[in-house]
Amino acid sequence: QVQLVESGGDSVQAGGSLRLSCAASGSPARDFCMAWFRQAPGKEREGVATIDSDGSTSYADSVKGRFTISEDNAKNTLYLQMNSLKPEDAAMYYCAAARYSCLFGMDYWGKGALVTISS
Repeated sequence: QVQLVESGGDSVQAGGSLRLSCAASGSPARDFCMAWFRQAPGKEREGVATIDSDGSTSYADSVKGRFTISEDNAKNTLYLQMNSLKPEDAAMYYCAAARYSCLFGMDYWGKGALVTISS
């Protein structure tokens, strides 16, 4: 069992930057794939970025070049660096983990971190 807790949500000016963190506990396996999702009010949840057990990353087209997913295995922490934030980036951001692969759905979810964009 893995517990995920997001932090770093805030209100940020458009064009600004923010880094979200996700602390993992419960001794996640080394072969876990980690991901960030987001959901804006009235919209479906969408995948933002993933980082696989081999370090491979993927991004939604809407955030490519602006967001970076990374992890610090020593700290059991997942990060999402968000730059050049746009109003449409405002959402509840969730970290998630999947055993081995993110291709077949996520197994564990955090409770979310709220990101608000002002202009």
